[in-house]
Amino acid sequence: MLLALAGCAHAARTAVTPTVDAIAERELSRDEQARHVLDRLAFGARPGDLDRVREMGIDRWIEGQLRPERIADPNGEKAADAFPVLREDPAALLRDVAALRDGAGPDTAARRALRMRYNEVGRAVQSARLARATTSERQLQEVLVDLWANHFSVFAGKGPVRLYLARYEDDAIRPHVLGRFRDLLGAVAHSPAMLFYLDNWQSAADSLHPTLARRRGARRAGPRAPRGLNENYARELMELHTLGVDGGYTQHDVIEVARALTGWSIASPREGGGFVFRPALHDAGEKIVLGVRIPAGGGESDGEKVLDILARHPATARMVATTLARRFVSDDPPPALIDRAAAVYRRTGGDLREVVRTIVTSPEFFSRASYRAKVKSPLELVASALRATGIAADTTPRAARAVAQLGQPTYGHQTPEGWPEHSSEWLSAGAVADRVNVLAPLAKRGPLDDSTRAMLESSDFQRR
Repeated sequence: MLLALAGCAHAARTAVTPTVDAIAERELSRDEQARHVLDRLAFGARPGDLDRVREMGIDRWIEGQLRPERIADPNGEKAADAFPVLREDPAALLRDVAALRDGAGPDTAARRALRMRYNEVGRAVQSARLARATTSERQLQEVLVDLWANHFSVFAGKGPVRLYLARYEDDAIRPHVLGRFRDLLGAVAHSPAMLFYLDNWQSAADSLHPTLARRRGARRAGPRAPRGLNENYARELMELHTLGVDGGYTQHDVIEVARALTGWSIASPREGGGFVFRPALHDAGEKIVLGVRIPAGGGESDGEKVLDILARHPATARMVATTLARRFVSDDPPPALIDRAAAVYRRTGGDLREVVRTIVTSPEFFSRASYRAKVKSPLELVASALRATGIAADTTPRAARAVAQLGQPTYGHQTPEGWPEHSSEWLSAGAVADRVNVLAPLAKRGPLDDSTRAMLESSDFQRR
């Protein structure tokens, strides 16, 4: 079933139905609308999906997808359960790896076991993302997981980051993609994956500023001596995650944000490996961020106040609106749509569900210019091929390897801007042939029949 019946019925009762005038503004036919929502708000159509969406009604289907918590998803859950290593306690996983590392000399069995353990986790994270994208009934949620995990990009190849990735995606990203942006931002900021990737875990007050006095029972500064203030996370938090490169901040703001976030760190594996605030590293002085004074002595709350300031900022509203409109409408979304979506963000306090609803029910979304206007990324292409051919979720590394071969290994972008959203980045002169050659073994064992090959090679299939 495309949606659980109970979820659909409830969504139909509570949906805000577009007015006749709003529907009349749509330039696409009913059939084109059905195909469009399955290409943009899902990872493509499975056999029979187009008929089911048409029968259900386009707007009822959209409203159902905006409420994933009401959709039964046994196939998505089954796909996730196929990777038991991702359900392991992160603390135990970290302890196992630490023990292997301690005993790993050059070319020893322990070193080989350590490498296998890292690879096992990395493969599982990549395969699970694709399996859920292929099978989940909560398709819009999975599209948004792909979007926001890439927006808040981390690199699996840096240190122990890959060991944190299952919890990063399932705890920091997936629960918040249709919630408040401030909650999503906070969950990412507390994630060990992000704290390690952008080095905030070892950022400490410099010698010019006091730290919070050690209280009885306060945690130690950690196993490694801090090297002073590290600005990496503070800079990307403003430039990439919230305000944008033209968001009106200065280098002074970067420093002040970095000072506010000192002490936001990671516990040792023996302590569970999760987020920890270390008072001995925290800069206890006054900070001024984007003109807002943060009084001295605030401790961990300094960082929370920074996240509040950034989440409320008009530049962040515009960044969120642009990011979502670029994914769902076009590479260069209409300014009027961005203005409306940003206004909804500000009015609702950053309610992502309402911002998404504004975009995906807009005349611009259903315009002729938007239809088939974007090229599928490698992950979208592989997921849509598996869905179109009706193949069950591939829980082996094979399908995820195809995504990597096409240039987009999951959590494989070394720099923090993530994989490109602009379609031009995914199509070169030989890209279509490469895509068909990579997809062919996934679509069918042995030679492809003519109709399947024609589908994979078609320009319509390459686009969404």
